[in-house]
Parts: sequence; structure tokens; C-alpha cells
Amino acid sequence: MVAAHAAHSSSSAEWIACLDKRPLERSSEDVDIIFTRLKEVKAFEKFHPNLLHQICLCGYYENLEKGITLFRQGDIGTNWYAVLAGSLDVKVSETSSHQDAVTICTLGIGTAFGESILDNTPRHATIVTRECSELLRIEQKDFKALWEKYRQYMAGLLAPPYGVMETGSNNDRIPDKENTPLIEPHVPLRPANTITKVPSEKILRAGKILRNAILCRAPHMIRDRKYHLKTYRQCCVGTELVDWMMQQTQCVHSRTQAVGMWQVLLEDSVLNHVDQEHHFQDKYLFYRFLDDEHEDAPLPTEEEKKECDEELQDTMLLLSQMGPDAHMRMILRKPPGQRTVDDLEIIYEELLHIKALSHLSTTVKRDVCGIAIFSSFLCLVFNQGEEGTSWYIILKGSVNVVIYGKGVVCTLHEGDDFGKLALVNDAPRAASIVLREDNCHFLRVDKEDFNRILRDVEANTVRLKEHDQDVLVLEKVPAGNRASNQGNSQPQQKYTVMSGTPEKILEHFLETIRLEPALNEATDSVLNDFIMMHCVFMPNTQLCPALVAHYHAQPSQGTEQEKMDYSLNNKRRVIRLVLQWAVMYGDLLQEDDVAMAFLEEFYVSVSDDARMIAALKEQLPELEKIVKQILEEAKAPRKKHKVLLQQFNTGDERAQKRQPIRGSDEVLFKVYCMDHTYTTIRVQVAASVKEVISAVADKLSSGEGLMIVKMSSGGEKVVLKPNDVSVFTTLTINGRLFACPREQFDSLTPLPEQEGPTVGTVGTFELMSSKDLAYQMTIYDWELFNCVHELELIYHTFGRHNFKKTTANLDLFLRRFNEIQFWVVTEICLCSQLSKRVQLLKKFIKIAAHCKECKNLNSFFAIVMGLSNVAVSRLALTWEKLPSKFKKFYAEFESLMDPSRNHRAYRLTVAKLEPPLIPFMPLLIKDMTFTHEGNKTFIDNLVNFEKMRMIANTARTVRYCRSQPFNPDAAQANKNHQDVRSYVRQLNVIDNQRTLSQMSHRLEPRRP
Repeated sequence: MVAAHAAHSSSSAEWIACLDKRPLERSSEDVDIIFTRLKEVKAFEKFHPNLLHQICLCGYYENLEKGITLFRQGDIGTNWYAVLAGSLDVKVSETSSHQDAVTICTLGIGTAFGESILDNTPRHATIVTRECSELLRIEQKDFKALWEKYRQYMAGLLAPPYGVMETGSNNDRIPDKENTPLIEPHVPLRPANTITKVPSEKILRAGKILRNAILCRAPHMIRDRKYHLKTYRQCCVGTELVDWMMQQTQCVHSRTQAVGMWQVLLEDSVLNHVDQEHHFQDKYLFYRFLDDEHEDAPLPTEEEKKECDEELQDTMLLLSQMGPDAHMRMILRKPPGQRTVDDLEIIYEELLHIKALSHLSTTVKRDVCGIAIFSSFLCLVFNQGEEGTSWYIILKGSVNVVIYGKGVVCTLHEGDDFGKLALVNDAPRAASIVLREDNCHFLRVDKEDFNRILRDVEANTVRLKEHDQDVLVLEKVPAGNRASNQGNSQPQQKYTVMSGTPEKILEHFLETIRLEPALNEATDSVLNDFIMMHCVFMPNTQLCPALVAHYHAQPSQGTEQEKMDYSLNNKRRVIRLVLQWAVMYGDLLQEDDVAMAFLEEFYVSVSDDARMIAALKEQLPELEKIVKQILEEAKAPRKKHKVLLQQFNTGDERAQKRQPIRGSDEVLFKVYCMDHTYTTIRVQVAASVKEVISAVADKLSSGEGLMIVKMSSGGEKVVLKPNDVSVFTTLTINGRLFACPREQFDSLTPLPEQEGPTVGTVGTFELMSSKDLAYQMTIYDWELFNCVHELELIYHTFGRHNFKKTTANLDLFLRRFNEIQFWVVTEICLCSQLSKRVQLLKKFIKIAAHCKECKNLNSFFAIVMGLSNVAVSRLALTWEKLPSKFKKFYAEFESLMDPSRNHRAYRLTVAKLEPPLIPFMPLLIKDMTFTHEGNKTFIDNLVNFEKMRMIANTARTVRYCRSQPFNPDAAQANKNHQDVRSYVRQLNVIDNQRTLSQMSHRLEPRRP
């Protein structure tokens, strides 16, 4: 994963360039680069490495515009496809005419289609690009060759009839509806919701290891027990099992986590409740291991005791990875009425990251938590033509959408949903849904609950209209803490904004501000969403005049006393909002002339009114303090940031506190010409490309036809648009800016210095303590992280060019992630001696461990991702010599990087940490982008404020992480680590993946 968007564009260009080559012209380095990219694509995540390697050799890249027809229903196929970016509509016609084709589903990123080329059957549907899309294409002859060679790997990955449901060459089409049912009658069609009775080998082994460990370390836990005059043979108690597990390993952080781990064994019947209950509970309940179900179960032998000691930690790690899913299934299997508040919160956290639910309001998501049921099936979910009784969401696995006479028309994956159309239209099922793989898991919402949610949403929605047009949409939700409403037959209600015009949303928030001191905190929380997000839909040029108008507003009706009371409370509410707004924006306001003029005017108005209205005097000192501070800082001469070269001088810092970079700060920057000469310009950080061109033209005395180009170390060139802003910090680590006329563009080449170092620094940092390195990295990362303003995340998500604002501090922090990642790869690839490389692996694993201890998750993940880079992970000889202890550490670190279930492993780890901490910033950016792209900003010309609320909630993660000050460890701080401090701030790296792959192949050539 490459964090910074600039790095992403150049790396994308590189692998695309490799795919654009003819297969016979691709070098081993080209294949490595393609392999690195494809293994991140969902469509290929289950492909065997050998198979994926062959796909890298024969695949082609396709970039299609919106509305392109890839093929039509009835065509004979010639290619197989996988979706890398964008989406495509699947259209099916009941006649030979394509005009009456209807869209039955959409293929998103990670889906694959076109298996019919294996037997030349006609295409079952028409495929049209829904948006600009990127595809990987494999020609028919190559795909058939892959099928013949790797049938055992591909059988479980392709849609029937070619995959696991294959029944022979003559039976490869779904039978017609009137002739035969899709599934033979003897196969039960009910959900397979019983707990698994045939345990897997690895779970059987895990159960045996845990039983033997208990018998060796705490034999008293397994014994005969009496309860209510009945004896239960060789049992354990639930609470004791949880206690014991938490004592055995550091990877178990809570009793809830331990419950999930024991639930894994219970689901596979390796551990059983004496009365066959399916939920493991942290209570005085009796459980028995499978081996103890038999009379005179043997005690572990000496050999088994030794194996137990060796495998216990690996077993704990395995169960800790599987536990969260098992715990979730356990909760979802409970009847809705038996779910606790904690259960509902766990389900809600899961639903937040499901693609199919991203557009639903928070209230609807919480309603789904209370009624969704876990379901699994043997091979069929439902048949075409059946009555629609439920809506389904795929939690795990994939399914095929099958239409009679047409076969498989598309595949749905984790996060997709199906079955909703039949419920909404009260119509029969339009297709059959067949499991594509074993062990698929679903969330099920039954028709009655589904309709109730729709009714409740409408019943709880209030629409304010003006001139017959909606101007504000509110939703009634429970007020206050959800737990506090438990058992209250009439919980308090409040109205939350769903959408509206900017003016009406502002008016609503002003009207609902509670002025009582006891309610300040709740009011501030509600206002925070508006204040953080208003820049998206109501910039300061609109907000400031509106606030002035509201402050001076006078009622037209009522008695004189009522008018005075209204006017006073109205002024107090506006002051309250302005105070919070000024605190949120802080010194960013200094760069906004409209905001500064408003603050001065507003302060004068409040000061004048406070002389006449005593009640305003209590708010005046706070307002005066904030306004004077901002105005004084704006007028004081500030030392400008002088930024040298491309690195913004981040490493060459003295002991003074690092200051955030602002858009008005000036930057000294080198811009290169085609002949590698350069000119140094001096512009503001937030300067547009147009302003950069003007500055360059002044220096060169000729600017006609100039354009600005970003050049990566690998030679990838991106022409910048005139309205792009703050481009200096978006460069890749070794990237440079070039200026040239359009006719010289093709002649531009990277500078020699962009290649990076030729000699590693292992001789320097191998003498430094791993703990000291991690500590100094954390101090520096905290400085960078602490400079990032929350609003930079908003500008980054919606596009800083839309705000004409800089995201320099966020850009530098993201670049730091890439810098550490490439530092790891660079040092290992520059180390020619095998024994030294092994020592380097150990060193980096230890540094990662110390970063994790320091709660520096950004550097921790950067190091682990560096070690998983293909240029490092392919060094088999090096990894073979790594001691097993370090291999276990690395395996545990990799498990935290597991992207499944939307990085659930990482999220569970972070949830247990207290601030201060440095989060994994690329994932935070991904979450905000997910919400932004999955929800429209405007709905029916109204601001989608539910989207604003979700994005603000994610952005507030930064505030939480910094809610406690970072206090350096006293013992570490007292040491003189100037050499370590300087080293970690001036990392010199190679950021060209092709170069790193070539170096890796020279270290350890590919084995024949």
C-alpha cells in the first residue's frame, strides 16, 4: 500500500506501462511490478501465486470510457476480464433486441467475468461500462492454457459450470425453468444455521493444543463437577477458560476477545457446552473438550507436551485472528430480543464498513443491527420465481446470479447485497442466487422487518417545505445515550438533520443551540459536524454574511419583552457558534480575508451590544481573547518557511518546535528544465500551477507555452492542470518538478539524483539501538502528525483545488509513510551479504515491535509493508535463515495488516489503545474516501448532511488520537541521541519499484 496519492499515480503508471508491453517483451522486473499490483486486487486475492504469476505474463490492460459496450448478449466470447477500477452494468434482454435490455446488477472493483470462452458458449448478458473503468484482459487462447495447467487452482475460483459445481461438458448450462429445478429436490433449501459438526483439521489441532496446555499448566480446571445433584464429567467453567486464556498470551486484550476465541472451538464442536448451547459465555457454565467426551480420555504424552509448548502461541494467534468473526456470528445468531447494548454496538461497527449499507442513515443502520440475522446456506440461497421473503448482505464469500436459459450473468462479492428488488416491488425473484464457494456468510433482513424499517423511516421523517420544495429534512431519533433509554417505555426523542439547503441547516442549528451550561457539551458535539464540514457546501463567503444577518435579526411579532428575549437568545446562540467556529479553524482564519473582516466586525458589534445588554458580558471575554489572539498573530511578522529542494527541509530541523505549514508561507523551490538546469522560484505554498508557471517565466524571461510536469524517479510524467494548488508537497519522495514547452515533454528525463542511494547505511544504523530508533521515529512522526489540521482531511477528500487550500502537512505525513516503507526495502536491497540481510530483517522486525509499543501505528505499518514488498518478500534464502522467533513476530504483525472485513484486525487493536497514539493514516484516508464516493454530496439539490456527519466523525479520529499530550519517555529523553535523531529525519531511499526489483533479482536470482 502506498499512502500518498501522488505516489499512487506514478506507481499506477509504472505497472500499466509494464502491462502495455507485449508479453514476450516483459522482463522479470516487469512481472514483479505487475504481480505487486495484482495481488492487491480483490479478484485475485485467492489466486495461487503461480497462477497469478502466469496471469502477469499474459494479461493486458484496458482503459475504457463510460458507455462503452464490451460485448453483447449472444456474442461468442474471445476474452476473460477482471475489474481493476470503475464499474460495469450487466444488461439482459428477454428478446433478441438490445433496446429492451434491463440492468440486473453492477460489476464493481474485484469482480471477474467471461469464463464462457472456455467452451465458446454465447455471452449470457451485455456488459457496458458504467463509468471510466480499468480492466485486466486475458485472451481466450491464454485463458484456456491457464485452465488446462492450473485447473486445480481455478476450479474453486470461477463461476459454475467451470468451477466447483462442474458436472461435465454436456451439463454446463443451467437447465430451463420449466424442465428441472436448479437444485436437486433432495438437497435441503433451508438455511444451514446449525453450528458446524465436522471440525477442520486446524481447529481440531487448536483444541488439542489448548486441552493439553491446560492439563499441563492447570490440570485442576478439567475435572468432574456437580451442579443441582447432577455430575458433569471432565468439564471446564466458562469464566475459568477466559481467565486462563488471558494469562497465556499478550495477543488477548479483553475478555470479549477471549470469548470469541473459545467460540471458534465451540462452532466446530471441538469444545461443547454440556447442554449443547451454541453460544460460549463468560459465566459459570460447563464446557467439555471433544477428547473428553470419551471415557478415560488419555493424558498428554511427553512428546505432546513438548509440541504443546512449541505450538501454543501460534494456536493463540490463529484463534485471535478467527475470534472476532466467530464472536460476530455468535451475536447475530442470538434472537434479536436477546442482544445486549454491547452486542448492538459491535454489529453497528461492522455495518459501518459494508459497501451495500454505506448510503443508509445512521438510524437505519442501527435499526438493522437489531433485526439482522446470521445465515448460511448449503448451495442455494433462493430460486428464480420464488416469493421474495428476505434481503441479504454478503458478509463473507461470493455468489453467482443465475437466470434460467442464460446461466451465470454476474458474481456478487463480500459487501454486496441482493434480494431487495423483490421486496420493494412485491414481485417474484428475478434470478437464482447460487453459492460460488463454501462457507459463505450472510446478513438476512426479513420482509416484515424490511418493510417496517421503510415505514419507520418515512414516519420519523419531517420535511420542511418552501414554495412546494423541500428545504430541510429532519429525522426523529432517540436522544442521549442509547443505554440510558433501555427500559424506558417513552425514551426522549430529538430531530437530526438529514439534508437541507445550507441556509436552512444553519438556521436549524442556531435555533437548537441550548444555552444552559449543563447542555454545553451536547450542543458543541452537534455543532461540530456543521462547523467542520460547512466549507464543503457553505464557504465563509456565504457563512459570514449569514451569521451577521442572524445576529442582527429582529422578530416582527410578539410583545416588547418577547422581542427582547428572542433577540438576546438569538445573539447568544450566534456568539456560541462563532466561538466554536473560531476555535476549530484557529490560525487558518488568518489566510481568509473574509473571515478576518467578519471577526473584527462581529467583535465590535458584540462589544457595543454588551454595553447595553448585561447578559452578553459573560460571553465577551472568551470572544475577545480568541479574536485578539487571531488578529495579533495575523498582524505580527511571521518567519516564513523556506523550503529547500523537494523535501521541504523536514529533516534539517533544530530543537525548536515544528510549526504547521500554512498556505501563505513562502517556499523556495527548484524547478528543472529539460537539460537538467534549474531555476529557483519563491512562491506561496498554496500557489496554483498557473502562479508557478508565471514565477518560472519571470526567471527564464520566456514563458510562452510552458507547462509544469511532475517527474517520478522511474520516469513517469504527469502534466499538472493550471488550477492545481499546493503541488510541491504532492511529489513522490524522489519526485521533481519540471517546466518545459509542450514540444519538449517527450524529451524529459529524470535527474540522476532521483535514482537514490547506491550504498546502504546498515553500517551506521546497525550500531543504533532498535528501541532508540523507534523512539526517535515516533517523536518525529508525532511532530508531523501534530501539524496536520483536521480540515486538511476534508480538503484532501473533496479535492483541495475546490477550496484553493493547501494540505501540505497531511501530504508530508503521508509521504513519511512511503519514505519509511521504501527505507526498509532500500536498505535490504542494497545489502549484498546474506548474513547481513538476515540481521537487517531482524532489526526491522524489532524496530516495528518497538513502534507498536510506542503506539506509533503509522511507522509500524510502514515497516511491515516494506518487509512485505515483493522486492523483499521474494528473497527466499534470506527469509529461510531468519530465526523462527522472528518469523512468528512477523506473522503476528502481518495478521494486523490483514485487509479482510475492512481491516478489522487493525480496528480492533486500535479500539483498545488510549491516546496519545499515531494512527495508520492511509486507512483513515481510505475510510473518508469510501464514505465520500459511496454517498452523494447533494440529494435533490439539498446538502446530504448525513454524509457530512459520517465524514466528520471519521476526521475526529485525529482529534481523539491527539486528545492527550505526547510526553516523551523520561529515560529515553535524557539520553543524547542526536545521531539517531538526525538519521531518522534524513532517510535516503530508492522509491522506484522497478529498480528495487532489479536489485532484488541480482541478490537472489529467480530459481529455475
